[in-house]
Amino acid sequence: MCTAATYRTKDFYFGRTLDYEFSYGEEITVTPRNYPFSFRYLPEKREHYAIIGMAHVEEDYPLYYDAVNEKGLGMAGLNFVGNAVYGEVREGKENVAVFELIPYILSQCENTEEARELLGKIQITDTRFKEQLPNGRLHWIIADEKEAITVESVTEGLKIYENAPGVLTNNPPFPMQMFQLNNYMQLSSRQPENLFSDQLSLETYSRGMGALGLPGDLSSASRFVRVAFTKLHARSGEGEADSVGQFFHILGSVEQTRGCCELENGKYEITIYASCCNATKGIYYYTTYTNRQITAVDMHREKLDGTELIRYPMLEEEQIRLQNA
Repeated sequence: MCTAATYRTKDFYFGRTLDYEFSYGEEITVTPRNYPFSFRYLPEKREHYAIIGMAHVEEDYPLYYDAVNEKGLGMAGLNFVGNAVYGEVREGKENVAVFELIPYILSQCENTEEARELLGKIQITDTRFKEQLPNGRLHWIIADEKEAITVESVTEGLKIYENAPGVLTNNPPFPMQMFQLNNYMQLSSRQPENLFSDQLSLETYSRGMGALGLPGDLSSASRFVRVAFTKLHARSGEGEADSVGQFFHILGSVEQTRGCCELENGKYEITIYASCCNATKGIYYYTTYTNRQITAVDMHREKLDGTELIRYPMLEEEQIRLQNA
């Protein structure tokens, strides 16, 4: 389970939660412009845009979960189990293994328009990075400061949808997620009026009653509605601290607490990390389940013309500031 969102103030912000029962040892990873990106069916790229994001690095290859490039384009892959279908290698197409898709797009596209054009030329294949690492069944959100799209590889082929709310969760397929928003068009950030009957004297008894009916469970369909409502009503100042703080509050509306989503063998799904990237400036902020302090990595403080990955393990120990020390 995961949730992704976009946000715009003075700058453009892009991020997600990763909800799962265990970690793969992911790290904040900067891929500099001259790192040799190898692809299974396409020529190696030795010159490309620099990228920063969260990745599991395997054999010095960044398997990105979410990332932005130096041009301000962001992309994240979210679980889409039961619906994602990848194709076989196809002649006449640019065949891209599913684990390569984020690097393939972000290494060469400046914006969503270029990404959409490139997606029209590719075939996403089910080729594994290696046999011991099965591919995730994913769909993706791609966004820049102007627009967002959802990309789904399904039985019928590769589908690209305009993503007006700029959010994404998991199942069901994106058109069904969007359709269900019709069921909540009466929700509001304002207090409701009595439309039940003019024969009854009904009054509000609490603040926030305009959002009565907003789903509060942890299902991906409910999280889609809740994060869309929260994001579209969120207001913050234009400054960096205000914007970043508000973005984490948006993601906080769908965070998972240990004990509330029980899986097999006594395991629980939790929000392993939440990220917020200032895509305009290339600064990757994150929190973890065990460390609520916001930590940042600025890609432009690194040597972006290098050839080797730059990796920062997540800081996961809770940091508590004693005010009256």
